[in-house]
Amino acid sequence: MEPGAPDGGKQGTSSSSRLPVTVHTTAAAACGAIASEVAELVQAQPAAALGLATGSTMVGVYAALLRVAAERDVSLSQVRTFNLDEYLGLPPESPASFRAFMEAHLFEAAGLSGEQVAFPVSPYADANGSSARSARAFEAAIEGAGGVELQLLGLGGNGHIAFNEPGSRFDSRTREVELAPRTRADAAASFGSLEAVPRRAVTMGVGTILEARRIRIVALGEHKAEIVARLVAGAAGDEVPASFLAGHADVQLHVDAAAASRLSAG
Repeated sequence: MEPGAPDGGKQGTSSSSRLPVTVHTTAAAACGAIASEVAELVQAQPAAALGLATGSTMVGVYAALLRVAAERDVSLSQVRTFNLDEYLGLPPESPASFRAFMEAHLFEAAGLSGEQVAFPVSPYADANGSSARSARAFEAAIEGAGGVELQLLGLGGNGHIAFNEPGSRFDSRTREVELAPRTRADAAASFGSLEAVPRRAVTMGVGTILEARRIRIVALGEHKAEIVARLVAGAAGDEVPASFLAGHADVQLHVDAAAASRLSAG
């Protein structure tokens, strides 16, 4: 049983993949398990460095984290945070920016100040060198914080993690990238149209992610069932960037029943 899993989620590891998978009965239960682990970490290390993700999956995770922290009287106000990625060229006040997402779903309620949070791209960074400077500064800030204690990740339908699209190297660092058509299409609703979605972003690299002491991936819903099944079956290589995580010493994939619907019963 996964420690802290409110539904007693069942954990197992595929024989062809070293990626441990915990299946929860509901999405809420999966989010609750992640929230419990983060709260326990922060209770033990109030100033822990957390790697954070955005996206619809994380809405439930952060809501659960705020609830669990309140129930257990755990303050999140001293943590350091490092977000995985950000679109390039968006003003920070854009409601579609990941910074705005984090303010709305975690930072404001947790009482985090601007000095405690970091993104891999500075506001208004462009393609004329400032994105590269921001990326280097971001990596230096992670190192200065002593490294990320726990990294949260969502899972893209094409196997991407953060904005590390298929073709990304396992040793890649924080950098500017071009977004895949599927990734832009998935984001279109947040921007009002596909044409409004930025074509480029800055992302934490796979190699950077792998340096976190713990990695927790969350995949929810039937639309993630295919990629979850591929990963658990042992998909490998740069065409499925999430597969690089299987070699990490402390990684777990948390899924709900819908995302696990294509897994073999054996």
